[in-house]
Amino acid sequence: MNLLIRKAHIVDPKNKIDQTLDLRIKNGHVAEIGKDLEASGEKVLEAKGFHLLPGLIDLHTHFREPGFEQKETIESGGRAALRGGFIGCVSMPNTDPACDHQSVIDNIIRKAREVPFHLFPAGALSKGREGKELSEMADLKRAGIWAVTDDGSWVPDSLLMRRAMEYASMLDLLVVSHCEDSRLSAKGVMNEGLMSTRLGLKGIPNESEEVAVARDIQLARLTGARLHLAHVSTEGSVQLIREAKERGLKVTAEVTPHHLALTDQDVEGYDTHRKMSPPLRTEKDREALVQGLKEGTIDCVATDHAPHTAEEKMLEFDEAPFGVIGLETALSVCLTELVHKKKMTLNEVVERMSLRPAQILKLQEGFGEILKGAEANVTLVDLDEEWVVSPDDFVSKSRNSCFIGRKLKGRVAATICMGKLWSYRKELKG
Repeated sequence: MNLLIRKAHIVDPKNKIDQTLDLRIKNGHVAEIGKDLEASGEKVLEAKGFHLLPGLIDLHTHFREPGFEQKETIESGGRAALRGGFIGCVSMPNTDPACDHQSVIDNIIRKAREVPFHLFPAGALSKGREGKELSEMADLKRAGIWAVTDDGSWVPDSLLMRRAMEYASMLDLLVVSHCEDSRLSAKGVMNEGLMSTRLGLKGIPNESEEVAVARDIQLARLTGARLHLAHVSTEGSVQLIREAKERGLKVTAEVTPHHLALTDQDVEGYDTHRKMSPPLRTEKDREALVQGLKEGTIDCVATDHAPHTAEEKMLEFDEAPFGVIGLETALSVCLTELVHKKKMTLNEVVERMSLRPAQILKLQEGFGEILKGAEANVTLVDLDEEWVVSPDDFVSKSRNSCFIGRKLKGRVAATICMGKLWSYRKELKG
C-alpha cells in the first residue's frame, strides 16, 4: 500500500518524536517522515487534529481457537484487535486442544496471516496445561511460540515451575505466570471484602495473588528466568514487583484497563460482565496499580481479552465464567482514565501499550516505534472523540464488555497493520 498521512501529531517515545509531521508509506513500509511532504501518486489521508502512534501490542489475549470458536476465532479476534488499534497480540494457550503441540501453533500462525495480523503465540508450559509434566518447549519454539504459560491456571508444583523456568531460560522464552493460588481463592467469585459480604458472594483474598507472585519472583531469582506476571491486581503485588526490580531481577508485569478503571464497588448489581479473574479489587488497590504503571513498576497494559457467549454470561453470578473482552475499548479507557484525568501523559501511555510490550517480547526493530524502512504498523487516534460503548459496535464475536454504556473520551480512527489500512472509526478526508 502507498499512502501519505498529512499533518498528524506523531507520538513515538522511543525516537522522541512528539510533533506534527507527515508520514509516507510506500509498498507497505515507512518511507519518509517529515514536514510538508509532497504526494507522488499515493493516496492522501488528511489527519490534522489526529495523533499517530506506533501500533499497539497486547501481551495477553484469548482468541479461543481451536476449540471454542463460538466465542472468538483468530479472524474475529484479529479484526477486533485492529479495530482497537492493536497490530499484534500474544495469544494464550488455554484452547482445546491446548497449544502444546507444533501442529496447533502452525494452524494459529497460518490463520493470523490470513487476516493479516501479527500474532505471537504463547505455548503451554506443561502438557495439556495440567501442571504435571513439562511441555516440549524446544519443539514449540521452533514452531513459533514467543512465551510459555499455563494461563488460566497457576502452576502449584514449585519444582515443576523451577524446571520450567530453567528450560525456558535455555531457549530465551518469556515465562508468563497467572498468579493465583486456587486453594486460597477457594472458589470465590469476587474480591473478598465488605462488598462481597454485602452481596453475599464468596470472596477471593488479595493473598491468593500475592502468595503466588512472591513464589514466582523467588524462582525467577533462583533460575535467572525472564518472568512476566499477568494481570496484576493488588497493592501488595505492586510492592513485591517493585522490590524485585530493585534487586535487579528480570521481572516484568502487566495490568488490565478494567483493573485501572473499576473497583469491587462496580460489582453491585451482580453484572456478570464484571466478573473476571483476578477480580476487581478496592479503590486502594486501583490507585496503587495506576501509580505502579506510571512509575514503571508495572511495565505495560494488557487486555486479558476473554470472550464468552451471551448464554454463558446470562447465568447467575456464582455460575457465570470469569472474563471480559477488552481489545476494542482498551486504548479509549486508558485515554479516559489516565491521560484526560492527568494521571499519565500520552507519551507514557503509548510507551506502556506499544514500546514496552515490544521490548518484553524482544520483537525486532520497528515494533513499538515508527521507523523509516520498517513495516508500517501505526495507529491513528482522535484523542477528543467522545463515545458510548455499545455491544452493537463490537467486531468481536462476543459482547461481554464491562464498559457497556460507559462514556469514553478518545477513539481509534484507523489502524495500519503490515502496511494495510484497516478500521476507519470516523470519516477522514482523503
